[in-house]
Amino acid sequence: MSATIKKAQRLRADIIKLLYYKKQSSLTDLSQYTKKSLPLVTSTVNGLIEDGLIIEQGLAPSTGGRRPLNFLLNPDYKRYIIAVAMDQLTTQLTIYDLSNHQVLPTQVIDLDMTENNSADMLISFINECIKKSTISKVQLLGIGIGMPGFVNAEKGMNYSFMPVEDGISLQDYLSKKLGLPVFVDNDSSLIALAELNFGEARNLEDVLVVNIGWGTGLGMIVNGKLYRGSSGYAGEFSHIPLSNSNTLCSCGKRGCLEVETSLLVMVQKAEAAVKNGEETILKTFFEDESKSKVDHFLNAVIKRDQVAITILSDAAFQIGKGLATLIHIMNPERIVLSGRGAKAGKMLLPPIQQAINEFCIPRIAEQTEIKFSTLIDKAELLAAASLMVENSLFD
Repeated sequence: MSATIKKAQRLRADIIKLLYYKKQSSLTDLSQYTKKSLPLVTSTVNGLIEDGLIIEQGLAPSTGGRRPLNFLLNPDYKRYIIAVAMDQLTTQLTIYDLSNHQVLPTQVIDLDMTENNSADMLISFINECIKKSTISKVQLLGIGIGMPGFVNAEKGMNYSFMPVEDGISLQDYLSKKLGLPVFVDNDSSLIALAELNFGEARNLEDVLVVNIGWGTGLGMIVNGKLYRGSSGYAGEFSHIPLSNSNTLCSCGKRGCLEVETSLLVMVQKAEAAVKNGEETILKTFFEDESKSKVDHFLNAVIKRDQVAITILSDAAFQIGKGLATLIHIMNPERIVLSGRGAKAGKMLLPPIQQAINEFCIPRIAEQTEIKFSTLIDKAELLAAASLMVENSLFD
């Protein structure tokens, strides 16, 4: 393939990607975003219109002079993205069209990522969901998967979970078995990407996105872009040695922040409280097996259950202590609390703010705003879909 054809493909993909995130744009805006000439962008957009990928949306608001045409992705164009959001024990999947509308309701399966056959279980689950959707594989652009662990997105490897055949990456293994392009990335990095493109980090330059989930993760936006570090592992926030506990972390070290702050630990403490006979609605909640214990715990927090609130507050204070360290280093304009744990909402803020007030220099701390994610339950799946969009040429 010639360099000219590759450049044309890349520009097509960049325009589609921009419209995917921004919903609609004018030719002038697309030219500015892509840093390509207006005639070249116009020609490319016309080609995309002919292919049915883009449609005219009408005139943009007047800024003086002639009003430009706006363009958006064709909501009737039949190409779809499979989005998979994994944590250590539960996997969610949905299918989106290019307008980010779900065409398959979110499917959930219990899947232990530490099991030797977990990759094959994931493959079976994905195939079942594709069959349920009745969408042909030729209409699927591919699969984006967000997962915890030490993930090297460039190599498609997860060095923490889901072992596969020696000599082959997890990404290649899944792609080969499923017959579709597959891309994998760390869940916290992807959630930061979702916040950057759809949520509370949009149009900002320096933002820390805390992923409160089964683990405690961090995604960093630096200069308006996702920051990965020299080898892709930036953001291992949960392994800062701030814990006074002697509990062994999953990484093999002691003293990691995660052993006091993850939802997994919070649920374990809640189960211990129930077992010890403490007065809490969690006893009744945990008897209902139709929902995960994480959901029950967060619902107990929302209902102001004192035991649940105390457990959450202790964890949130430790998160705030870790954030105080990062504020000193990064001086971010905003911190976004995201992931499943953000469902607890304002209950998280007082202990986090207390820790920041106690451990952070006021002149620096007052420059950082703390916000809750507005994506909440959608963050992980939108993030996984974004991964596929970032890597697709939309052939």
